[in-house]
Amino acid sequence: MTSASDMGSTPQQRHLAQTVDSLRALIDDANLPAEVRSALQPEFDEIERLIDKLEQGELHVAVFGRVSVGKSALLNALIGETRFSVGVLHGTTSTRESAGWQRIGESGVHLIDTPGINEIDGAERERLARHVASRADLVIFVVDGDLTASEAIALRELAQTRRPLLLVLNKADRYSQAERSALLERLRTHTQGLVRATHVISASALPAQRLLIRVAANGSETETMETPSPDIAALRTIMFEVLASEGKTLAALNAGLFAGRLSDEVGRRLTEVRADVADKLIRNYALGKGVAVGLNPLPLADLAAAVGLDIALVSHLGQVYGLPFTKAEAGELVLKIAGQIAVLMSAIWGVNVLASALKGISAGLSTALTAGAQGALAYFSTYLTGRAAQSYLANGKSWGERGPKRVVEEILGSLDRDSILRDARAEILARLKA
Repeated sequence: MTSASDMGSTPQQRHLAQTVDSLRALIDDANLPAEVRSALQPEFDEIERLIDKLEQGELHVAVFGRVSVGKSALLNALIGETRFSVGVLHGTTSTRESAGWQRIGESGVHLIDTPGINEIDGAERERLARHVASRADLVIFVVDGDLTASEAIALRELAQTRRPLLLVLNKADRYSQAERSALLERLRTHTQGLVRATHVISASALPAQRLLIRVAANGSETETMETPSPDIAALRTIMFEVLASEGKTLAALNAGLFAGRLSDEVGRRLTEVRADVADKLIRNYALGKGVAVGLNPLPLADLAAAVGLDIALVSHLGQVYGLPFTKAEAGELVLKIAGQIAVLMSAIWGVNVLASALKGISAGLSTALTAGAQGALAYFSTYLTGRAAQSYLANGKSWGERGPKRVVEEILGSLDRDSILRDARAEILARLKA
């Protein structure tokens, strides 16, 4: 396992190591139930990729922009060979593509191509482009003219990720010198506060062919078509300056920012997943209790035995929320919740006890009907118990300022009791007939 001492002693290296340690702690949390860990696997895979990037000392540079502004051509010009697909219609890049570039200082720089935004039926490509760009250490935003409305929106969104941005006016060979200077000035004005003025530059990644006329000594002329070399000197220079002077700092800062956002996202997803898992558990236990009560022919004894299911449910919920109970603690919580339910639902409890007695002395159809009725009520009481216990656990084993009575009362008020009882009874009867 990586520790702070493994990655060097400079402030930036210590920051990176601390980030790696915190990320590892996040994915190695032994308290996460298997169901929760499985649901969060995509987020954990993302964390593993970030850890690998940090440990390898990599810097990622992503290009971003509209379809066909020349993003892939720009990267090919930087590398000096064709490594990225170049198309002329609707854009060619449909997935994340990357290639190693060169080392700057102690860092290996990787160039990443992204799908163009605004492509026809390209919502997923646009999402992928934003996803990759927001995780890069440096973003090159490529345009081929003045900013469009969609480009301005995308640029503001990227600026909010606090990644350093370079704005490159590609295909600059299409403009005269005066037009190019005026366009660069407009771009600097429109991106003020988002991109440094010195980081707004021009380039020609794939210049168009031009007619070259050569005049011989005898005055004869020869016409040939010539393809000029790419003009990316300004871009290469500023990339080297930024990455050489700020590379480690960028990696440390971006790793910290990304780790923080990812940690928040995992926390949010963890809350959602726990709620989903808890809801399934509550419904399964409620159905199990309803069927058990419906099957047991002994009057009243089934009600006492079924309390064990409520205790098991509360114990299971404690595991889901990483706040385990002893058996005694689970029993005390069930009794406390049951006491509040008894106060708020005394009429229903009376019907429940009556149905139990009726079931023991009835036969045939009457037994089935009373079994279904009592089972539905048992289902509802366990469902309410589970929801109250879930609220208690989600609040860190606390009822908060409201207290247990108020919590149970609010949960009861939020439920459609008649609908739940009707559906539960139908499902229980179906199980009893199976």
